[in-house]
Amino acid sequence: MRTITISDEINQACPDLRVLAIACRVKNSEPDTALWQEIEEEERRVRSSVRIEEINKWLPIQATRQAYKRLGKDPNRYRPSSEALRRRIVKEMPLYRIDTLVDLINLVSIRSGYSIGGFDADKIDGDLCLGVGREAEVYHGIGRGELNIAGLPVYRDRQGGIGTPTSDEERTKIGLETTALLMIINGYSGMEGLIEAGEYAVGLLRRYASAECVEAELIAYGQREKLDL
Repeated sequence: MRTITISDEINQACPDLRVLAIACRVKNSEPDTALWQEIEEEERRVRSSVRIEEINKWLPIQATRQAYKRLGKDPNRYRPSSEALRRRIVKEMPLYRIDTLVDLINLVSIRSGYSIGGFDADKIDGDLCLGVGREAEVYHGIGRGELNIAGLPVYRDRQGGIGTPTSDEERTKIGLETTALLMIINGYSGMEGLIEAGEYAVGLLRRYASAECVEAELIAYGQREKLDL
């Protein structure tokens, strides 16, 4: 497990933030039929129970949006990924089928409301620190081109940013060749539902990606605690 720390500036703006990091060895694959049955079931549940105007009021999403506002970013222009996924479902737009790992991470995000970073750990250069995006900082969001991350929470390695709650970076993205996964679940609302989201994620990883050597850590400002999920 790489060391993940939270910067002073993030802690000052988001004192309730708790981060759950999961690292494991995996076997990725083309979109999995059984996994997509679970995703489609979750889509039906969301469509039948959620109105679009309620999405940004759900605590995990609301807290992430509030973090954006405190850091100077408009969450209506740069939506957290969990909010964007739920809006897509409620508007009856199809979800993208990417690969088993990405699809699985999206399912956890849809169900839990947390924005989740998923990275090929072998492409990460060193340890990670969660800070705040700077003006003119170069960042290429996956499928989005160059993204203005000024005012967004951003995980950085030695080379630069790799993940925000809106979009992860092309440089460390998951591919079919990925065998080492780092998943980061961002709990801007604190602990409520965070461990359950991690347990759900690990269960899916074991079922659909043959996950082995699973490590999990709960991270707060200046604190790290190993977990058994």
